[in-house]
Amino acid sequence: MLEALNYTFVQNAIIAGLLVSIASGIIGSLIVVNRMVFLAGGIAHTSYGGIGIAIYFGLPIFFGASAFAIGAALLMAYLTLYQRDRIDTFIGLIWACGMAIGIILVDLTPGYNVDLMSYLFGSILAVSGDDLIYMGILLAVIISTVTFFYRDILAVSYDSEYASLRGINVKLFYTLILVLSALTVVIAIKVVGLILVIALLTIPIYIAEKVSNSLYGMMIISGILSSFFTLIGLYVSYTFDLTSGATIIIVSALSLFMFIIYKNLKVRF
Repeated sequence: MLEALNYTFVQNAIIAGLLVSIASGIIGSLIVVNRMVFLAGGIAHTSYGGIGIAIYFGLPIFFGASAFAIGAALLMAYLTLYQRDRIDTFIGLIWACGMAIGIILVDLTPGYNVDLMSYLFGSILAVSGDDLIYMGILLAVIISTVTFFYRDILAVSYDSEYASLRGINVKLFYTLILVLSALTVVIAIKVVGLILVIALLTIPIYIAEKVSNSLYGMMIISGILSSFFTLIGLYVSYTFDLTSGATIIIVSALSLFMFIIYKNLKVRF
């Protein structure tokens, strides 16, 4: 594995993995605390429509997917705030339509033979320098936004009624969290793919939630765990010639399984 570090694509993969892991740790914590896992899953699959639009019109993949994912996030925020009784139906509809739009536009793109598996299960080894810049900018936006509005986001996440009484615009911050989640999902697709992205946004957070006493601590611990799982997953995938995205998730899932066993044994003995 050490000799592989001389290759630029491997270096890019490691940097991308770390950037996405930190972003996933921060936003994943907000997703779990605010019970938005199903919404984030809907956004992840809906963003495939943006990928199809980008391919069809010759736009950067990240740009198309991000714009489409933000639109989906805003729509889902509106529906969850004003149409709660039918939210599961609407999310399923948006989810299916987004993927269908993406697939059809890819089919209609003249002379384009795309490997759909790379978007479904990730293609971290294909990360370019431009992709890293996008990921770095997004991570900076996430960190600065969460840091600046941390107290407001904390209040909204744990007690929205109390936050509203304090004069905090709960709907605005709820929407902001969904938009940041959408952007994080888009860059995570490059690492693990849209099918596996929710696992990256929940498994490390579950472990971090059990060993931390605050939202801030949960974000830090989950970011560290995500980075560790990603690096180990990359090493295993390179050693045994496996799909990197799927391997990262398997490493995360096995770690969670061992953590649960450890916790149960600790309680019993």
